Amino acid sequence: MKLFLAILVMLGVSVGWTAEKPAPRQTASINGKVLEVKDVENYTYLHLKTKDGETWAAVARAPVKKGAEVTIENAMVMDNFESKSLKKKFDRIVFGTLGGAGAGVAGAGGDMAALHSGVARAADVGDVKVPKANGPNARTVAEIVTKKAELKDKTILVRGKVVKYTPDVLGKNWIHLRDGSGSVSDNTHDVLVTTKDQARIGDVVLVKGVVHTDRDLGSGYSYKVLVEEATLQK
Repeated sequence: MKLFLAILVMLGVSVGWTAEKPAPRQTASINGKVLEVKDVENYTYLHLKTKDGETWAAVARAPVKKGAEVTIENAMVMDNFESKSLKKKFDRIVFGTLGGAGAGVAGAGGDMAALHSGVARAADVGDVKVPKANGPNARTVAEIVTKKAELKDKTILVRGKVVKYTPDVLGKNWIHLRDGSGSVSDNTHDVLVTTKDQARIGDVVLVKGVVHTDRDLGSGYSYKVLVEEATLQK
């Protein structure tokens, strides 16, 4: 629960859950019969019938069939969660790991909820127009995304504005960075950075980090491009 108190003021991925609403509630595990299955890119949503009634749960994508009896471990309950992938809002949903092979990931339920759900939408930081960094390794956000194969495992510099900030998840701080380059339509306008440094939404920072591609961090988190091992300068 300490993790979730810390992320009340941070920025995540998809849900409009804010500090005025209660924090996620941890529970031991949930058992139930699968009434409905909905798969998205990295997640499987399960409509379950439990001894306490019906509920929805989300786990890392798994081949679960309707009618199966499942256990959700490392369970974390969230209220008023909106899945943009499903275009559906859940009054109550449980995040966690599927019992069995998927249950060996320590703390996966909490980290999965923190990153997948988020705590707020992207901040309204206005029109983002940030000058490109200087130097031979300087790149724009759009260049990092579109030239990821060329930049793989290389150190780059990028200057941008922090529009989302998620601290202390999986041992890192997660930053969504934009500089005005790229396009929303093809997601070339935003790059994800992981760092030990701290930042605030709205900060313009100079990031030095290594471009990694096709990163699978477990718990259903895979990314086509990440800037990791980053340091920040304002």
